Amino acid sequence: MNKNATGKEKTAGYIYYVARISALLLVFLIFFPAFNPAKICGYVNKNMSLFTTGISYSGLVEQCTRAFNMGWVQESSFVLLFISSMVTCIGIAATAAMGCMSLGNVKLKRLGNWFGIGGGVASLLGLGGIYLAYSQVAQTIKPDKVAPSYPLQNNIIFFVIVALALISSVAVQILLPKAEKDAKYEMESKFKLFLMFLPFALLIFLFSYLPLYGWRYAFYDYTSGGTLSSENFVGFRWFTSVFQNAATRDDIVRVLRNTLAMSGLGIATSWCAMAFAIFLSEVKTPWVRRFVQTFTTIPNFISWVLVYAIAFAIFASDGFISSMFVNAGIWSEGVNMLQSGSHMWLKMLAWGMWKGIGWSAIIYIAGISGIDQQLYEAATVDGAGRFQKMWHITVPGLISTYMVLLLMSIAGILSNGMDQYLAFYNSNNIDTIEVLDLYVYRAGLVNGSISFSTMVGMVKSVISVILLFAANGISKLVRGESIV
Repeated sequence: MNKNATGKEKTAGYIYYVARISALLLVFLIFFPAFNPAKICGYVNKNMSLFTTGISYSGLVEQCTRAFNMGWVQESSFVLLFISSMVTCIGIAATAAMGCMSLGNVKLKRLGNWFGIGGGVASLLGLGGIYLAYSQVAQTIKPDKVAPSYPLQNNIIFFVIVALALISSVAVQILLPKAEKDAKYEMESKFKLFLMFLPFALLIFLFSYLPLYGWRYAFYDYTSGGTLSSENFVGFRWFTSVFQNAATRDDIVRVLRNTLAMSGLGIATSWCAMAFAIFLSEVKTPWVRRFVQTFTTIPNFISWVLVYAIAFAIFASDGFISSMFVNAGIWSEGVNMLQSGSHMWLKMLAWGMWKGIGWSAIIYIAGISGIDQQLYEAATVDGAGRFQKMWHITVPGLISTYMVLLLMSIAGILSNGMDQYLAFYNSNNIDTIEVLDLYVYRAGLVNGSISFSTMVGMVKSVISVILLFAANGISKLVRGESIV
């Protein structure tokens, strides 16, 4: 806080903390279904947050078709609920804008306060509209069908936080001095950088941390469409079932064997991308170098479904390579390499390298461009040849980058993806191609064992985090540098 600020400005600074915290809480709460104040009846999906309620009318009324046709509820009530939720979300967005603008100078703060005041009023009107929609739904002639219920606790939480943000905005608007007429809207660079980072932090929270809330399914005997309650709470039963059930234990061992084998082969051949980048940088003809780099990078942008289509056209029983080998007498007619489970680890490694080696080499090409060219000139004066310069200058210059990527690969050894193996698997090769991610997908979405698959995914994530910190510790011990 500015030491030269007046008493009122210091008081306004302290009040701003309340406004910012309130804005932050509101932004977080609109994404949590458990705190949705718009769940006014049984036809509102329990998994909808206030944000999804306010942006997706089709999602809000997807379960209401029969209720509308039978006249149990009026569609106008849900239109009012949708508009009120949207207004509340817009008001919260304006309140969040106030929190961001409060980091600027006095002129920017005063403008932000108007956003906070307008956002607070809009949010309160939206909450009032939600209550009005509930009042209309509660007058239904079939309450047992509609199950109207006003989430009083959620509405009180939102009302209190919105009121705090509104009162804080009004208070600081009164306390702050008027800005000079010729003043510009300004903000310190560190706050600008923070606000630029904030959307990405929010996305990371929404897509990386918020889904962890689903880990609770691992402690319940949950079936699709059911509910979580004390009746189906099973504690650590799914965790212990891995050791108690012989069939499940064998499946986990087989899947871990495939996962570790394929990840191990990927780690063992990870140096190929660096070697490819080194040799590519030695190509002296610019157009040839650009062509090779582009030609080897394009496969990274091809989906695995199309890769499988290419493989099918080449190696199926009537593929042109298979047909050529059959005509040459190398193998018998009817051989289908895609249906066979033999050498599946090497096949997947080959397809993965073909698809990703050009893309993986980009970071090494960037690293080569950062090596001091004077080292090469000095080596040339000393009589070093091309391969000597590659071995004694280029490789040592890239080894730090390679070690960081290697340690990150070790940390993610259990997460080698699913798309590639899902595209190539069939009943003949499932024993050798099924990795942990594919096993979780099949157990949860195909076989319906949602709780068990959640448990497996949860354990995998915990182990991956442990491996990450272990790899970081090894890096700090061996190289004196950490990657986290």
